[in-house]
Amino acid sequence: MSATGSPPPVVLCLNGPNLGQLGRREPALYGTETLAAILDRLEQRASARGVGLVRCTSNHEGELIDALERAPSAIGAICNPGGLSHTSLALRDAYSAFGRPVVEVHLSNVHAREPFRHRLLTAGAARGVVSGLGAYGYELALDAVLTLWGKEATPA
Repeated sequence: MSATGSPPPVVLCLNGPNLGQLGRREPALYGTETLAAILDRLEQRASARGVGLVRCTSNHEGELIDALERAPSAIGAICNPGGLSHTSLALRDAYSAFGRPVVEVHLSNVHAREPFRHRLLTAGAARGVVSGLGAYGYELALDAVLTLWGKEATPA
């Protein structure tokens, strides 16, 4: 609870297909840190900034979309859609319908990889994309969501 007795604002953190395999899956490309370790650190960073973190990791596109729909009070979202970023118009539409900042994260630099990974369907509906900075990208995405929330919550 905040000093006013209301729950702290929350940021939704979505992780798509195969991200549960981090630490074991292609460590030369994605590193050796597990998703749980990355998200634990992100949750600590969020807490230090007075916000909560709601996690959703799924290999199923619909579960990620449902999580966006079930989070009407979230101030924004961080999303690493994995391979769905190249294929999912439905997730892209969910970003748009969410109505708050979504910052997309890619651990690897997708533009330095195979040509089919260069096209990010979901990214066009995100407020920003962090790509190629490994796990640090999640921290930058959180900072971006909080900055955008602060600017949008402050009257011009």
